Amino acid sequence: MADHSEHDEPKAEPLMEKIAEKIHGHDSSSSSDSDNEKEKEKSSSSPSSDFKSKVSRLFGREKPIHHVLGGGKQADVFLWRNKKISGTVLGVATVVWILFELLGYHLLTLICHLAILALTLLFLWSNGSSLINKSPPKIPQVHIPEEPVL
Repeated sequence: MADHSEHDEPKAEPLMEKIAEKIHGHDSSSSSDSDNEKEKEKSSSSPSSDFKSKVSRLFGREKPIHHVLGGGKQADVFLWRNKKISGTVLGVATVVWILFELLGYHLLTLICHLAILALTLLFLWSNGSSLINKSPPKIPQVHIPEEPVL
């Protein structure tokens, strides 16, 4: 049985060496003229340009973070480029967290209270508009056919 394990070890070493060479890029068959030209271009570039590219692109990224996040207003909010909107989003998220986690408020209760508040405001606006000679809010009338309801 010891003889059998001795025959397996020499075969395993060259295989592991080949895998290590592939991983580390020491494969002699992969070098070509284009690789040599790329290395020459890298060596001829100034060290300051390499430093600037490394500073602006951390962790080897090819695109800036702003473009990775979508490049629009949402990226501005995440990166705090528009401080007022970012602060508002943070404040609203904090209030929602306080309501739901610390005070034990429920989503359905919040929706019902907002609906009651909206109806109250519409009622006051429609009744108060005659006192200040303004036109009342135009609320569309909804007619539901009888057949789908049945």
